[in-house]
Amino acid sequence: MATMGQLWANTGSTLATLMFTYTIFRRWFPHVGDHLEPFFQRLFSRFYPYIQIKFHEYSGEHFKRSEVYSGIQSYLSKDSSLRAKKLKANTTKGSKSLVLSMDDREEITDEFESVTVWWQSKKVRNTRQSFSFYPAADEKRYYMLKFHRRDREVIIERYLEHVVKEGKMIDMKNRERKLYSNTPGQNHRNQTKWSHVTFEHPASFDTLAMEEKKKEEIKSDLIKFSKSKDYYKKIGKAWKRGYLLFGPPGTGKSTMIAAMANFLEYDVYDLELTTVMDNTQLRSLLIETSSKSIIVIEDIDCSLNLTGQRKKKKEEEEDGDEKKMMMKSEGEKKESKVTLSGLLNFIDGLWSACGGERIIVFTTNFVDKLDPALIRKGRMDKHIEMSYCGFEAFKVLAKNYLDVEESELFDEVKRLLEVEEIKMTPADVGENLLPKSEGEEGETCLKRLIEALKEAKEEAKKRVEEEVKQKKEEEEEKKRIKEKKAEMKGKKDEEKKKIEEEH
Repeated sequence: MATMGQLWANTGSTLATLMFTYTIFRRWFPHVGDHLEPFFQRLFSRFYPYIQIKFHEYSGEHFKRSEVYSGIQSYLSKDSSLRAKKLKANTTKGSKSLVLSMDDREEITDEFESVTVWWQSKKVRNTRQSFSFYPAADEKRYYMLKFHRRDREVIIERYLEHVVKEGKMIDMKNRERKLYSNTPGQNHRNQTKWSHVTFEHPASFDTLAMEEKKKEEIKSDLIKFSKSKDYYKKIGKAWKRGYLLFGPPGTGKSTMIAAMANFLEYDVYDLELTTVMDNTQLRSLLIETSSKSIIVIEDIDCSLNLTGQRKKKKEEEEDGDEKKMMMKSEGEKKESKVTLSGLLNFIDGLWSACGGERIIVFTTNFVDKLDPALIRKGRMDKHIEMSYCGFEAFKVLAKNYLDVEESELFDEVKRLLEVEEIKMTPADVGENLLPKSEGEEGETCLKRLIEALKEAKEEAKKRVEEEVKQKKEEEEEKKRIKEKKAEMKGKKDEEKKKIEEEH
């Protein structure tokens, strides 16, 4: 073994001497060196057991930054901060945090399927003088991947794909998430387009006023969806899911959407249907949405006339043809030509399969007004009722607003909410729990809520009494009208009889 080790050492020393001699020779006799280079490359590769791959930062003469390079940079960033001695911090457009990567001429190791590889960050200077719009264009950066030739199959077939995939996932997680809205364009065609702001809504399932069991059910459904790409492909369905949130105003439908987006780390597209001219624009907006996003249409019962009343054709000229389902926005009949069929195609038609990993959410205050075809399973897969505040939801709000988890006043609140069945939205409960002045104690806020619940009970009682009174008055009015009609009919009959007797 010692003899074999000495042999390799001598071989390495000899190769190093040959390469040094060749470098000096090439410098003084460049033309002769060009002819000898293939010989030295073959000689070096015969004894050198490693393979090297370069990944340049820019492709196409600096015009475009390589996506593969960016993916490798993100992939290596998770290990660079722990292993590299020299680091550099980069700010990437659209990223919410700094990206730490190894500095030039640094090297770190990585392992994959028991295979060790070496990554190096390098740069070379461009000696040619050329004009460029990019700063420091005379420097070309690249990553060098080195691995043993025996591991070629593992690296080429699986490792590189793993690096790029993991890098894209890290980029997606570190991105600055956006809230998009569609706004009318200013060009001559009046096309709509997406504009965006940074999505910074603080809502989460922990702060959502809802029963814990119901929250866990929704979270489990979201997790299953986000991990079901292969399953959706297997069953032949587009990778999307529809949610219908319905309930009275103030029950937290918009907060639920924000909590879903933060839980999955998705972007949000807030679609305003009344600004969409026709089905073509609606389809164009869908195509421009990205994956890992939630497409929201809030108060869909108010956006367009989706009450289930479908216009029939003037005459059924061809049997079997589908009836056109027209929807016109209130007061804007000349503006929107979006049809119900167009919206249905938007949800689950052929164009909805473009991209993937999308959630479509409808919200409404009056679910009974919507066309059944719009909210059936397969389009709106999960229906979630956002109801009035229950005791469990109250405890969440008390913890959020007052940092109070237990109090003697909780029993009274529970009695009013569950026994008396007083209806109050989470928004109203939260407003009563919100401290109104500096130093206001939690007990004061709870007492204010109790008083508000009692007042709500009295108001509900008055409303019932008024409704009963109004109904009674309406019945009496109907009775009077009926008696009046009968009296008038009797007079007419008498007059008619009198006239007949005279004749």
